[in-house]
Amino acid sequence: MPLTDLMNKSLPHQDPVFAIPAFKDNYIWAIRTGPDSIAVVDPGDAQPVLAVLAERQWTLSAILITHHHWDHTGGIAELCARYPVPVYGPASEDIDGITQPLSEGDRVQLQTLETLQVLAVPGHTRGHIAYFGQGMLFCGDTLFSGGCGRLFEGDAPTMFESLQKLAALPGETRVYCTHEYTQANLGFAWKVEPTNQALKTYMEDVARWRQAGLATLPSTLAKEKAINPFLRVEQTAVKAAAEAFNEGPCDTAVQVFAALRRFKDMS
Repeated sequence: MPLTDLMNKSLPHQDPVFAIPAFKDNYIWAIRTGPDSIAVVDPGDAQPVLAVLAERQWTLSAILITHHHWDHTGGIAELCARYPVPVYGPASEDIDGITQPLSEGDRVQLQTLETLQVLAVPGHTRGHIAYFGQGMLFCGDTLFSGGCGRLFEGDAPTMFESLQKLAALPGETRVYCTHEYTQANLGFAWKVEPTNQALKTYMEDVARWRQAGLATLPSTLAKEKAINPFLRVEQTAVKAAAEAFNEGPCDTAVQVFAALRRFKDMS
């Protein structure tokens, strides 16, 4: 099956975006920037991108990077050897090939698209950024459907603040994270909040999509605020699950989040 035939579940929007699968569970998001061009987000592997470009007889217009991990950056050199395009990425991380270093508040113009706003969302890594615009959020490994990234370089207060920043965006925002972790994440979410009817319904939807070979992404921020325990730390059931794992009280939202993250890491 051609890579670009990976179809998403039906959604009521026409984002100029499609997924290029890579590795075991990565998605390299391809953004249509013209009738025969795409930009790609977090190309950890050049080969799937090159295959799509050859298949469609398209060209590459830009590369957007969210953070320095190899499965998000590994394809930069090979792609740029074929297509000398601008490479956008976090200014505070050491990433070979970045030509356009970015910080909070910067903007990226991708040809025919409206600008994407750069958001600093540290926690998974110290300099992690996200791109937001036209109702789309490319958030790398900060927010997943049903979960969030591990704290490899940041701490719980830092990651909590980043997630709150994303949660404050409009509810209809489509969430394009980089991994197909949804089904596993929802298994943990169900341990935390087994009476959440919205979560139960979403688990059933996701099981059906995965059985059919469909991607579960994008999600929406409204959906995540209804089912994702890391965005629901004020809920009584979520706080209770965190305190049970912690074997003691969690007096603040950050403490609830920290306990949940440790709980997930050990699950």
